[in-house]
Amino acid sequence: MSSLTSAQTNALKHLLRLTPVITELGALFRDAGHQLYLVGGSVRDALMDRLGDDLDFTTSARPGETEHLLKRFAPAVWDIGKAFGTIGAAKTVDGVEYKIEITTFRADAYEPNSRKPIVAFGDNINDDLRRRDFTVNAMAIDVTHPSGVPKLIDPYGGLDDLGEYLLRTPAPPEVSFSDDPLRMMRACRFASQLLLVPTAQTREAMHDMAARISIVSAERVQAELSKLLLSDHPTPGLALMVSTGLADHVLPELPALRLERDEHNHHKDIYEHTLTVLEQAIVLEKARHHEPDLTLRLSALLHDIGKPATKRIEAGGKVSFHHHDAVGAKLARKRLRALKYPNDIVDNVTQLVDQHLRFHGYGDAGWTDSAVRRYVRDAGDQLERLHILTRSDCTTRNPRKAETLRRVYDELEFRIDELRTQDALDAVRPDLDGNEIMRILGIDPGPDVGRAYKWLLERRLDDGPMDHDQAAEALKAWWAKDQRRD
Repeated sequence: MSSLTSAQTNALKHLLRLTPVITELGALFRDAGHQLYLVGGSVRDALMDRLGDDLDFTTSARPGETEHLLKRFAPAVWDIGKAFGTIGAAKTVDGVEYKIEITTFRADAYEPNSRKPIVAFGDNINDDLRRRDFTVNAMAIDVTHPSGVPKLIDPYGGLDDLGEYLLRTPAPPEVSFSDDPLRMMRACRFASQLLLVPTAQTREAMHDMAARISIVSAERVQAELSKLLLSDHPTPGLALMVSTGLADHVLPELPALRLERDEHNHHKDIYEHTLTVLEQAIVLEKARHHEPDLTLRLSALLHDIGKPATKRIEAGGKVSFHHHDAVGAKLARKRLRALKYPNDIVDNVTQLVDQHLRFHGYGDAGWTDSAVRRYVRDAGDQLERLHILTRSDCTTRNPRKAETLRRVYDELEFRIDELRTQDALDAVRPDLDGNEIMRILGIDPGPDVGRAYKWLLERRLDDGPMDHDQAAEALKAWWAKDQRRD
């Protein structure tokens, strides 16, 4: 087992000095006769010189004692996790708000078919660390040590594994994943977030126990999947989900994209294409100065999930996927609902999957201004995401074709900007509102107002804006013709 290098020791000393809450808390618990350790991801991040303002501790104190001590330390204390041994607090020091969670040593486990652990408190740090998910998170720093020198507790070789980018469980992986099956999803997240590679034993246990993920609540699974997707490199984690069989239970539409290739290779590998689209969307997301966007990334991941159900072999052996956008939108809605995503994410991802092919055909015959307006109107507040998704969906290896598609979409965005300048494209509405329609036509509220409003909107999309008098005359002419037809 490795010990801290002098550089790591100095880095930890420096971090502890920069984080006064750690030394202050350490002294508070030491004076009360309790042990306190910085633990888990906080230690891992400290060793990687990226410790933030979310600090996790474990202690020999029971929850009531921890709560009592924290109330002496911080103005904001909460006990929402008290039943599980966790007390939280927040304290601002030197302009930085530190969010703190302190949990009593734990020794709990899951029943074979339960989603909830049996809570049992432990009495020593080594047993607490053994029940943690991976060795890189099973390290602790004693912050009550009287010498003030940070003492690393690393009984399971987490420091070595961190240095070698390995993902391993402190206990046998079968025990660890049985205790909490969500740890298998967490392994996939760490493969993406930290670029850690599971050992052969860890991967084998994930494969053998993948079905056990079904006992974990959809909300917890969704949270891990979202964190994975919001990492800088989601592909390694998604690939691990697929190769171990976890995706078969969490996101079966993803492995289903690995369609059998026909003998003439008349369609590209949809699974690999999907991962490439996701990677390209992240690159564009950053290039266009956006924060990591879960809705966009889910859309990129799910945009082609309608293809397996719509695959057809046409005359001459060509493969088609007609209407896979509409079918995929329905499948995306169903899957995201099953994973308990919020309604706005479900609706927005479904819309983007449904509309991701709208652009194709623009470069062949060109679009009228009316068609461009409708593209913007239909995209609504998802237009920027649709821009990124559509551009990312080009994964051809033909440089000329890729450049042509890029230039054509550049032209479309330019035309959208031009029309936006000309006629307030972001808020395309009829030139007259409902009250004006009723006043001009002399009608009461009812279906006729709705029909008139719809006609004005279509006319606006076709021809652009008119002034008030022109719109009123056009409405009266339409109404007269409509009445004669009736």
